[in-house]
Amino acid sequence: MRELHDLVVGLAVEAADLARTRRAAGVDIAASKTSIVDIVTEADREVERLVVDRILAARPNDGVLGEEGTSVAGTSGLTWVIDPIDGTVNYLYDIPAYAVSIALVEGDPDPATWRGLSGAVVNGATGERFEALRGHGARLDGREMRVADAVDPAVALVGTGFGYDAARRSRQGAVLQGLIGEVRDVRRGGSAALDLCFVAAGRLNAYYETGLNPWDMAAGALVVEEAGGAVRGWRGEPAGTGFLLAAAPALADDLAAILEPLRANEV
Repeated sequence: MRELHDLVVGLAVEAADLARTRRAAGVDIAASKTSIVDIVTEADREVERLVVDRILAARPNDGVLGEEGTSVAGTSGLTWVIDPIDGTVNYLYDIPAYAVSIALVEGDPDPATWRGLSGAVVNGATGERFEALRGHGARLDGREMRVADAVDPAVALVGTGFGYDAARRSRQGAVLQGLIGEVRDVRRGGSAALDLCFVAAGRLNAYYETGLNPWDMAAGALVVEEAGGAVRGWRGEPAGTGFLLAAAPALADDLAAILEPLRANEV
Protein backbone atom coordinates (compact mmCIF):
# COMPACT_ATOMS: atom_id res chain seq x y z
CA MET A 1 0.00 0.00 0.00
CA ARG A 2 2.87 2.39 0.60
CA GLU A 3 3.88 2.13 -3.06
CA LEU A 4 0.28 2.62 -4.15
CA HIS A 5 -0.03 5.64 -1.87
CA ASP A 6 3.10 7.14 -3.37
CA LEU A 7 1.49 6.70 -6.79
CA VAL A 8 -1.71 8.42 -5.62
CA VAL A 9 0.22 11.39 -4.24
CA GLY A 10 2.55 11.62 -7.22
CA LEU A 11 -0.35 11.65 -9.67
CA ALA A 12 -2.16 14.34 -7.68
CA VAL A 13 0.94 16.54 -7.62
CA GLU A 14 1.56 16.09 -11.35
CA ALA A 15 -2.09 16.79 -12.17
CA ALA A 16 -2.16 19.90 -9.97
CA ASP A 17 0.93 21.22 -11.74
CA LEU A 18 -0.82 20.77 -15.08
CA ALA A 19 -3.98 22.49 -13.82
CA ARG A 20 -1.96 25.45 -12.56
CA THR A 21 -0.05 25.71 -15.85
CA ARG A 22 -3.28 25.71 -17.85
CA ARG A 23 -4.82 28.31 -15.54
CA ALA A 24 -1.90 30.65 -16.15
CA ALA A 25 -2.51 30.31 -19.89
CA GLY A 26 -6.21 31.18 -19.57
CA VAL A 27 -9.38 29.17 -19.08
CA ASP A 28 -11.53 27.80 -21.89
CA ILE A 29 -15.03 26.67 -20.89
CA ALA A 30 -15.78 23.41 -22.65
CA ALA A 31 -19.43 22.93 -21.66
CA SER A 32 -22.11 23.34 -19.03
CA LYS A 33 -23.40 20.29 -17.17
CA THR A 34 -26.38 20.37 -14.82
CA SER A 35 -27.00 24.10 -15.29
CA ILE A 36 -25.45 27.15 -16.96
CA VAL A 37 -23.35 27.77 -13.83
CA ASP A 38 -22.15 24.17 -13.57
CA ILE A 39 -19.24 24.33 -15.98
CA VAL A 40 -16.44 22.10 -17.16
CA THR A 41 -13.25 23.55 -18.61
CA GLU A 42 -10.89 22.11 -21.16
CA ALA A 43 -8.38 21.86 -18.31
CA ASP A 44 -10.75 19.61 -16.32
CA ARG A 45 -10.83 17.20 -19.23
CA GLU A 46 -7.10 17.38 -19.93
CA VAL A 47 -6.18 16.79 -16.29
CA GLU A 48 -8.53 13.82 -16.04
CA ARG A 49 -7.07 12.31 -19.23
CA LEU A 50 -3.56 12.68 -17.82
CA VAL A 51 -4.46 10.93 -14.55
CA VAL A 52 -6.44 8.15 -16.20
CA ASP A 53 -3.70 7.45 -18.73
CA ARG A 54 -1.14 7.20 -15.94
CA ILE A 55 -3.36 4.87 -13.89
CA LEU A 56 -4.19 2.52 -16.74
CA ALA A 57 -0.53 2.29 -17.70
CA ALA A 58 0.55 1.43 -14.16
CA ARG A 59 -2.55 -0.46 -12.90
CA PRO A 60 -4.49 -1.86 -15.89
CA ASN A 61 -6.73 -4.08 -13.72
CA ASP A 62 -8.01 -1.31 -11.47
CA GLY A 63 -11.30 0.51 -11.92
CA VAL A 64 -11.56 4.26 -12.50
CA LEU A 65 -14.36 6.71 -11.71
CA GLY A 66 -13.79 10.29 -12.85
CA GLU A 67 -15.94 13.39 -12.66
CA GLU A 68 -15.57 14.14 -16.35
CA GLY A 69 -17.04 10.88 -17.51
CA THR A 70 -14.33 8.26 -17.12
CA SER A 71 -15.81 4.95 -15.97
CA VAL A 72 -13.66 1.84 -16.11
CA ALA A 73 -14.78 -1.40 -14.50
CA GLY A 74 -11.73 -3.09 -13.07
CA THR A 75 -11.10 -6.64 -11.90
CA SER A 76 -8.75 -5.99 -8.96
CA GLY A 77 -11.39 -4.78 -6.49
CA LEU A 78 -9.73 -1.36 -6.34
CA THR A 79 -11.11 1.82 -7.88
CA TRP A 80 -9.51 5.20 -8.42
CA VAL A 81 -11.91 8.09 -7.77
CA ILE A 82 -10.81 11.31 -9.47
CA ASP A 83 -11.88 14.93 -9.37
CA PRO A 84 -9.51 16.62 -11.82
CA ILE A 85 -10.35 20.15 -10.64
CA ASP A 86 -12.56 20.45 -7.58
CA GLY A 87 -13.67 24.05 -7.38
CA THR A 88 -13.97 24.74 -11.10
CA VAL A 89 -15.75 28.07 -10.59
CA ASN A 90 -12.89 29.19 -8.33
CA TYR A 91 -10.56 28.04 -11.10
CA LEU A 92 -12.49 30.09 -13.67
CA TYR A 93 -12.25 33.24 -11.55
CA ASP A 94 -8.62 32.60 -10.52
CA ILE A 95 -9.54 32.24 -6.86
CA PRO A 96 -6.68 30.22 -5.31
CA ALA A 97 -8.87 27.48 -3.86
CA TYR A 98 -9.15 24.66 -6.38
CA ALA A 99 -7.69 21.19 -6.08
CA VAL A 100 -6.96 17.87 -7.69
CA SER A 101 -8.49 15.08 -5.61
CA ILE A 102 -7.51 11.42 -6.10
CA ALA A 103 -8.55 8.51 -3.91
CA LEU A 104 -8.00 4.77 -4.09
CA VAL A 105 -10.90 2.80 -2.62
CA GLU A 106 -11.71 -0.85 -2.08
CA GLY A 107 -15.11 -2.26 -3.02
CA ASP A 108 -17.93 -0.86 -5.11
CA PRO A 109 -17.45 2.79 -6.16
CA ASP A 110 -20.17 3.91 -3.74
CA PRO A 111 -19.18 6.18 -0.83
CA ALA A 112 -21.67 4.47 1.46
CA THR A 113 -20.02 1.06 1.04
CA TRP A 114 -16.45 1.52 -0.15
CA ARG A 115 -13.38 1.50 2.10
CA GLY A 116 -10.97 4.33 1.41
CA LEU A 117 -7.35 3.20 1.31
CA SER A 118 -5.38 6.20 0.12
CA GLY A 119 -6.14 9.78 -0.80
CA ALA A 120 -4.46 12.98 -1.87
CA VAL A 121 -5.79 16.49 -2.35
CA VAL A 122 -3.42 19.06 -3.84
CA ASN A 123 -4.30 22.74 -4.04
CA GLY A 124 -3.34 23.65 -7.59
CA ALA A 125 -2.82 27.33 -6.78
CA THR A 126 -0.70 27.00 -3.64
CA GLY A 127 0.79 23.51 -4.03
CA GLU A 128 -0.33 22.46 -0.54
CA ARG A 129 -0.50 18.67 -0.38
CA PHE A 130 -2.97 16.93 1.91
CA GLU A 131 -2.71 13.14 2.03
CA ALA A 132 -3.77 10.10 4.02
CA LEU A 133 -3.02 6.39 3.99
CA ARG A 134 -5.41 4.22 5.97
CA GLY A 135 -3.91 3.31 9.32
CA HIS A 136 -0.98 5.70 8.89
CA GLY A 137 -2.49 9.10 9.64
CA ALA A 138 -2.92 12.28 7.63
CA ARG A 139 -0.30 14.79 6.56
CA LEU A 140 -0.02 18.29 5.19
CA ASP A 141 3.16 18.79 3.16
CA GLY A 142 4.67 15.85 5.03
CA ARG A 143 3.73 17.03 8.53
CA GLU A 144 1.21 15.09 10.61
CA MET A 145 -2.09 16.89 11.09
CA ARG A 146 -5.03 16.42 13.44
CA VAL A 147 -8.53 17.80 13.58
CA ALA A 148 -9.10 20.58 16.10
CA ASP A 149 -10.33 19.50 19.51
CA ALA A 150 -14.10 19.45 19.89
CA VAL A 151 -15.55 22.80 20.96
CA ASP A 152 -18.98 24.09 21.82
CA PRO A 153 -20.91 24.77 18.60
CA ALA A 154 -21.19 28.42 19.62
CA VAL A 155 -17.44 28.85 18.97
CA ALA A 156 -17.16 26.48 15.99
CA LEU A 157 -16.13 27.76 12.55
CA VAL A 158 -18.17 25.68 10.10
CA GLY A 159 -17.68 25.22 6.38
CA THR A 160 -20.39 24.37 3.89
CA GLY A 161 -21.14 24.39 0.17
CA PHE A 162 -24.07 25.10 -2.13
CA GLY A 163 -25.36 23.26 -5.18
CA TYR A 164 -25.50 24.61 -8.72
CA ASP A 165 -29.28 24.53 -9.00
CA ALA A 166 -30.84 27.84 -7.88
CA ALA A 167 -33.74 26.17 -6.05
CA ARG A 168 -31.33 23.94 -4.14
CA ARG A 169 -29.17 26.93 -3.19
CA SER A 170 -32.24 28.72 -1.84
CA ARG A 171 -33.09 25.74 0.35
CA GLN A 172 -29.48 25.45 1.51
CA GLY A 173 -29.58 29.15 2.35
CA ALA A 174 -32.61 28.56 4.56
CA VAL A 175 -30.74 25.82 6.43
CA LEU A 176 -27.78 28.14 6.81
CA GLN A 177 -30.02 30.84 8.24
CA GLY A 178 -31.11 28.43 10.94
CA LEU A 179 -27.54 27.39 11.71
CA ILE A 180 -25.58 30.60 11.62
CA GLY A 181 -26.86 31.92 14.92
CA GLU A 182 -25.76 28.70 16.65
CA VAL A 183 -22.09 28.77 15.60
CA ARG A 184 -19.14 31.17 15.58
CA ASP A 185 -19.38 31.76 11.82
CA VAL A 186 -19.63 29.98 8.48
CA ARG A 187 -17.25 29.77 5.54
CA ARG A 188 -18.09 28.73 1.98
CA GLY A 189 -14.84 27.97 0.17
CA GLY A 190 -16.10 26.49 -3.08
CA SER A 191 -14.12 23.22 -3.00
CA ALA A 192 -15.49 20.32 -0.95
CA ALA A 193 -12.16 18.49 -1.14
CA LEU A 194 -10.28 21.44 0.34
CA ASP A 195 -12.97 22.12 2.94
CA LEU A 196 -12.68 18.55 4.20
CA CYS A 197 -8.90 18.86 4.34
CA PHE A 198 -9.26 22.14 6.23
CA VAL A 199 -11.22 20.24 8.88
CA ALA A 200 -8.40 17.70 9.04
CA ALA A 201 -5.86 20.51 9.44
CA GLY A 202 -7.86 22.36 12.11
CA ARG A 203 -8.56 25.35 9.86
CA LEU A 204 -12.27 24.61 10.14
CA ASN A 205 -13.97 22.99 13.10
CA ALA A 206 -16.53 21.28 10.89
CA TYR A 207 -17.92 20.98 7.39
CA TYR A 208 -21.31 19.84 6.13
CA GLU A 209 -22.99 19.65 2.74
CA THR A 210 -25.76 17.82 0.95
CA GLY A 211 -25.56 16.51 -2.59
CA LEU A 212 -21.86 15.82 -2.98
CA ASN A 213 -20.67 13.46 -5.69
CA PRO A 214 -18.34 10.54 -4.93
CA TRP A 215 -15.31 12.31 -6.40
CA ASP A 216 -15.99 15.44 -4.30
CA MET A 217 -15.43 13.66 -1.01
CA ALA A 218 -13.52 10.42 -1.64
CA ALA A 219 -10.03 11.64 -0.75
CA GLY A 220 -11.03 14.37 1.68
CA ALA A 221 -13.17 12.07 3.81
CA LEU A 222 -10.26 9.68 4.32
CA VAL A 223 -7.98 12.59 5.21
CA VAL A 224 -10.44 13.70 7.91
CA GLU A 225 -10.79 10.21 9.34
CA GLU A 226 -7.04 9.64 9.45
CA ALA A 227 -6.66 13.01 11.19
CA GLY A 228 -8.92 11.77 13.99
CA GLY A 229 -12.21 13.21 12.78
CA ALA A 230 -15.62 11.70 12.17
CA VAL A 231 -17.26 11.65 8.74
CA ARG A 232 -20.89 10.65 8.82
CA GLY A 233 -24.12 10.80 6.89
CA TRP A 234 -27.62 11.71 7.96
CA ARG A 235 -28.59 10.43 11.41
CA GLY A 236 -25.44 8.38 11.73
CA GLU A 237 -25.65 6.63 8.37
CA PRO A 238 -22.46 6.20 6.34
CA ALA A 239 -21.50 9.32 4.43
CA GLY A 240 -22.54 8.91 0.83
CA THR A 241 -23.82 11.18 -1.90
CA GLY A 242 -26.53 12.52 0.38
CA PHE A 243 -25.69 14.45 3.54
CA LEU A 244 -22.12 14.62 4.86
CA LEU A 245 -20.85 16.04 8.14
CA ALA A 246 -17.18 16.09 9.18
CA ALA A 247 -15.81 17.25 12.52
CA ALA A 248 -14.24 16.04 15.74
CA PRO A 249 -16.58 13.26 16.93
CA ALA A 250 -18.17 15.13 19.85
CA LEU A 251 -18.71 18.27 17.78
CA ALA A 252 -20.22 16.19 14.98
CA ASP A 253 -22.79 14.91 17.49
CA ASP A 254 -23.66 18.45 18.61
CA LEU A 255 -23.93 19.85 15.09
CA ALA A 256 -26.05 16.92 13.94
CA ALA A 257 -28.50 17.76 16.73
CA ILE A 258 -28.75 21.32 15.37
CA LEU A 259 -28.97 20.37 11.69
CA GLU A 260 -31.55 17.60 12.02
CA PRO A 261 -34.50 19.88 12.94
CA LEU A 262 -33.47 22.12 10.03
CA ARG A 263 -33.85 19.12 7.69
CA ALA A 264 -30.43 19.84 6.22
CA ASN A 265 -30.57 16.65 4.18
CA GLU A 266 -33.66 17.72 2.23
CA VAL A 267 -31.99 19.84 -0.38
